[in-house]
Amino acid sequence: MDTLTLKLRGMSCAACANNVEKAIRSVRGVIDCNVNFGAEQASINYDRSLTSLEKIQGAIASAGYSSDSLSEEILPEDNDAETASRQAKQRELSLKVLVGSVISIFLFLGSLPMMIGVNLPLIPNFLQNPWVQLLLTSPVVFWCGGSFYRNGWKTFKRHTATMDTLVALGTSTAYLYSLFVTVFPRFLIAQGLIPHVYYEAAAIVITLILLGRLLENRAKGQTSEAIRKLMGLQARDARVIRDGVEIDVPIAQVKINDVILVRPGEKIPVDGEVVAGVSTVDEAMVTGESLPVKKQAGDEVIGATINGAGAFQFRATRVGKDTFLAQIVKLVQQAQGSKAPIQRLADRVTGWFVPAVIAIAIATFVIWFNFTGNLTLATMTTVGVLIIACPCALGLATPTSVMVGTGKGAENGILIKGADSLELAHKIQTIVLDKTGTLTVGKPTVTDFVTVNGTANGNELKVLQLAATVEHNSEHPLAAAVVKYAQSQEVSLTEAKNFQAIAGSGVEAFVSNHLVQIGTERWFTELGINTTTLQQYKDAWEAAGKTVILIAVDGEIEAVMGIADALKPSSTAVVKALQKLGLEVIMLTGDNHKTAEAIAQEVGIERVFAEVRPDQKAAIIRSLQKEGLGTRDWGLRKILPSTQSPVPNPQSLVAMVGDGINDAPALAQADVGIAIGTGTDVAIAASDITLISGDLQGIVTAIELSRATINNIRQNLFFAFIYNVIGIPIAAGILFPIFGWLLNPIIAGAAMALSSVSVVSNALRLRNFQPKVT
Repeated sequence: MDTLTLKLRGMSCAACANNVEKAIRSVRGVIDCNVNFGAEQASINYDRSLTSLEKIQGAIASAGYSSDSLSEEILPEDNDAETASRQAKQRELSLKVLVGSVISIFLFLGSLPMMIGVNLPLIPNFLQNPWVQLLLTSPVVFWCGGSFYRNGWKTFKRHTATMDTLVALGTSTAYLYSLFVTVFPRFLIAQGLIPHVYYEAAAIVITLILLGRLLENRAKGQTSEAIRKLMGLQARDARVIRDGVEIDVPIAQVKINDVILVRPGEKIPVDGEVVAGVSTVDEAMVTGESLPVKKQAGDEVIGATINGAGAFQFRATRVGKDTFLAQIVKLVQQAQGSKAPIQRLADRVTGWFVPAVIAIAIATFVIWFNFTGNLTLATMTTVGVLIIACPCALGLATPTSVMVGTGKGAENGILIKGADSLELAHKIQTIVLDKTGTLTVGKPTVTDFVTVNGTANGNELKVLQLAATVEHNSEHPLAAAVVKYAQSQEVSLTEAKNFQAIAGSGVEAFVSNHLVQIGTERWFTELGINTTTLQQYKDAWEAAGKTVILIAVDGEIEAVMGIADALKPSSTAVVKALQKLGLEVIMLTGDNHKTAEAIAQEVGIERVFAEVRPDQKAAIIRSLQKEGLGTRDWGLRKILPSTQSPVPNPQSLVAMVGDGINDAPALAQADVGIAIGTGTDVAIAASDITLISGDLQGIVTAIELSRATINNIRQNLFFAFIYNVIGIPIAAGILFPIFGWLLNPIIAGAAMALSSVSVVSNALRLRNFQPKVT
């Protein structure tokens, strides 16, 4: 299976998006497809053994639309091309609106005496001549509004209909009726009807709808502002050192392992590792970290971040589409092109919307003509129905809010992978936090070390050497703490053989023919090793919130070590903020119960899952999802009295926050997986939301942003539905029998144009979203 993202062109409304989606889904080998009208993109999953890009693009072309494959290379030139394309469209629409507006003013003046029934001497008589009005109207209809008729004809030939169909039918009806009256006025007089023409209605409606599209296009451009900002961060050139010579090359020509020189104040062009020099780097634009970060040899640097006062050289490790910034841009693009579940209702409605409106328009004409015999009345109400109906507002209601919401998330260092994740986040009832690397800094240090035989004859250093030699083979943060402590004691490492890591328990290996085992008390108990040695130290350290590991040599406990991992400064405040949002906060850790409960008490978490092996984490999440907050399966330790045990809620939606490889299954199992961006790539890949900077404040911000976005979508859907539910009956003349009032087609056209603009403008209010600082 492969994934493809296409940029679509030629869509004018949500019905167009439905037509494109149906065309793509009809291709054999396409597994899934989402067409986003707001983003003008199609996200496609397909079996590359059954179909290809060419076949999919062919299906889109056969539906009357065009498409371009989005390049995986994220380059500054891409931003320039997109901006130029949008500006060209703006200029074309602006010119047509200008021409249409000038002509419409003359037509309106010429029609004013007829509208009010009074001859106005200041208005030249020639403007009231139907043939002059025909001459003025024709350029507006056929040039300014030509796209409506071309697109309407294309969809008619394919037995589909879109908003262009409605506009084409409505304006052509007014134009052709007026043309008939102009050529054959005596026919209407013979029927007892006044030969009024409605050229101004056709011209003004087309101009107003084009004005709406101009404003809509400008507003939609603002919804993608986050993408443009991200792409604009990237440097255009890099100063590469090749064969001892410094040369400036375009960013696209930088290769992996190139050595690049960065001077003070310059942007770092690509990702890499510092090889010489010392400086500080401002990473706020991609990580949200406000303070500059010191960089020296061996440290990683991120492309698009800004160097401080120093100069340094670094070796390129990731270029092009593999850079950190490119991955962020790609994730945001995918999220903006995805569909939220709340959009399904609007999709179902737009599927039958245009045919239903055409049916209502026909019924309106038949009813009014049969009951009144007035051809003018029947024609104008029909035109009003066709013009006021707007599927665009329904199609824009969700995607515009999603685009702004995900873009706003990226600005705050929060990567949201899809609209479904953005929507689900606001429903979360339970949030499970991993301890190490999530609540804590994730850089534990050894604070206490005691051996059975004390320090006599260098015994302490000998045991430390054995332990550090084994732990040197492990990637676990606790192992790194042991090795770092040994190095600080100037202990040299030897060779470990037959190293094994037992997930969630410990590690073992042979060092100098001795079996060295390092791990948890539970693991040693399972192995049948006596763990009561040095019990007083273990109890005291665990009560202080430290992690305790035991060291055994040849099956006998030889030492115990206390390791502390400092809480992140924001942990306590974030936990309280999540609880204020009405969430049940639970801590999940492989650490022992005493240490876990000490940490939990410090941050204000009431319920803890402790001594959890990695293979159990996903099962615990699954248990919480099925049984709400039930505790029986996993021996939940509660600090609160048992009488305060929560009532199980089978509908509970669970979020998981973690950073390690062993958290990946739990992140994938959770309804919403939130990965700490400073953690592993595997955890990030398995998650739905990534906090780039690793600051827990991002959890609160993500949930608040989700709630703000969903509220915005609901407002948009309400406006879109209520507009059509009220507008179409009024245009059909439902008020005429009561008040004798009909909706002028010009007002209907203005209402249609403003409906889409109002929805997009409401979505743009999300740009003012500000996260609450805990």
